[in-house]
Amino acid sequence: MSQDASGPSPTLAQLGEFAVIDRLAPGRRQPAAVTVGPGDDAAVVTAADGRTAVSTDMLVQDRHFRLDWSTPHDVGRKAIAQNAADIEAMGANPTAFVVGFGAPGDTPAEQVSALADGMWDEAARVGAGIAGGDLVSCRQWVVSVTVLGDLGGRAPVLRSGARAGSVLAVAGDLGRSAAGYALWHNSIDGFDALRRRHLVPEPPYGQGRVAAAAGAQAMIDISDGLIADLRHVAEASGVGIDLSTAALAEDHDALARAAVAVDTDPWEWVLGGGEDHALAACFAGPVPAGWRVIGRVLDGPARVLVDGARWDGYAGWESFPAR
Repeated sequence: MSQDASGPSPTLAQLGEFAVIDRLAPGRRQPAAVTVGPGDDAAVVTAADGRTAVSTDMLVQDRHFRLDWSTPHDVGRKAIAQNAADIEAMGANPTAFVVGFGAPGDTPAEQVSALADGMWDEAARVGAGIAGGDLVSCRQWVVSVTVLGDLGGRAPVLRSGARAGSVLAVAGDLGRSAAGYALWHNSIDGFDALRRRHLVPEPPYGQGRVAAAAGAQAMIDISDGLIADLRHVAEASGVGIDLSTAALAEDHDALARAAVAVDTDPWEWVLGGGEDHALAACFAGPVPAGWRVIGRVLDGPARVLVDGARWDGYAGWESFPAR
């Protein structure tokens, strides 16, 4: 716990719910889309398009983040980034976030302030705001975020639109977060950029709308792993997807030294690692700037191949893995 001239930071239990909220809400600048922010029973967010894209996600301490690795500011940024990426994958623009937060009563209030600062910092990267939320007591940190998005007059880009003969392209990096996790988990120092990417992802903000404007047939946020997430697209669209390791060599090579340090195959990270929140999309024509082709779309049945063959290695995250 940090300490200043006036002593240790008060805890959530010492301050109480409403005093903590009063510390977090004032002085924040909301975007034009949020017409009523925190302070009433509900926020009011405009939807100029007439439709609203909505997604929600949760982070649970020691399952999705560790406070001995991440600062509260890091956790706040990560919570917002992973939700914003889902809205990007629909071809929409994130406009507002609503946050539920649970923590033990002995949590220092300054840590919650740092968490909120991280959320606001990341939300500002996409021009959005934190419109409201809730604060509860529980045994460990739980961060639940709901995000709203504006489609800007475009049709949403679904997972079900991929067609045989199209190309598969990606915006953003692959395997960095998984590599960072392995480095943290094995207590391997150095590789600071990779370690950092596990704590705070860097989604390719704005590229979801670029893809939609370029006619993307289908799109998805790579949150669980490239193969695992592309399997959703293949099944929804009734197509096969064939990935090219030659086209993914840039990601493989960026992870090669770290893989040697951990004694693993970098392809496990590139093909199975999640939480980078890159975007993958299928295009019938040329791919837009900021995207690179990594594979092709085949006739069904639904499957994901690597260089024309089945991949038998690690394929991605499971929230409830088989035991």
